[in-house]
Amino acid sequence: MSRAAVIGAGTMGNGIAHVLAQHEWDVALVDSAPPALEQATATIRTNLDRQVKKGTLPAEAPAGILGRIHPGTDLEAVRDASLVVEAASENPAVKFALFEQLDRLAPPDAILASNTSSISITEIGSRTRRPGQVIGMHFMNPVPVMQLVEVIRGHATSDATTAAVMKTARSLGKTPVEVSDYPGFVSNRVLLPMINEAIFCVMEGVATPDAIDTVMKLGMAHPMGPLALADLIGLDVCLAILEVLHRGLGDDKYRPAPLLRRMVAAGDLGRQTGKDFHEYGAKGEGGKAKRA
Repeated sequence: MSRAAVIGAGTMGNGIAHVLAQHEWDVALVDSAPPALEQATATIRTNLDRQVKKGTLPAEAPAGILGRIHPGTDLEAVRDASLVVEAASENPAVKFALFEQLDRLAPPDAILASNTSSISITEIGSRTRRPGQVIGMHFMNPVPVMQLVEVIRGHATSDATTAAVMKTARSLGKTPVEVSDYPGFVSNRVLLPMINEAIFCVMEGVATPDAIDTVMKLGMAHPMGPLALADLIGLDVCLAILEVLHRGLGDDKYRPAPLLRRMVAAGDLGRQTGKDFHEYGAKGEGGKAKRA
């Protein structure tokens, strides 16, 4: 059985662990906070039950999948992993420090992947003695549902590492797309300016959040409006990515909207805090605008 370690048990980490375990990987799910591990296990169980109800998973499958996921707080769990996927907070200092530790602990031939949505894979790899085996493996949220994996090659990432990760992503039922290491890669370099502009529209009183999202859904055929998507991603994450884009590309078109900065400073971070651009029902659905 293939062995993987996922570092970080938040929304992305538990989704990555879920998908790996569903496809026969033995997975160490590591987080420094035990409550996060408990919440992750509960979330994975809920999502597996949802798959059973939808008929996409046999009724007996969840027990086996959960049995292949081993939560723990010790990074030593990476010692027998052939693939390590880091899904910690979108903070360069946190990721750099983690990769220094992972490089020391993981087997010499292990691939070290980051689920970062914007931080340079080249910089992350430079913190290790194996930059050729460091790569971006950017899953989309929610991981069990979304098909895309953005595979980001750092300056030193080898052809063999890239080929192995592309193959792994396909084996997970995903569609991998190879991109180069530039700020925001493709997904967020295109997406975040749209979200940012939508926030500027709210700030300037052009329209309400509900009106803006309705225009984009009905007029542009987007399945979700940019402000509802920002709520889902997390406004703090949106701000962090825009700051990477602004700093890395040096263009003021990536300047974060002052309203976004103010909301994050106030602790209005989106669905994670219940303080966001929209009000949501009990199932996280809804759309009553809260801010004009």
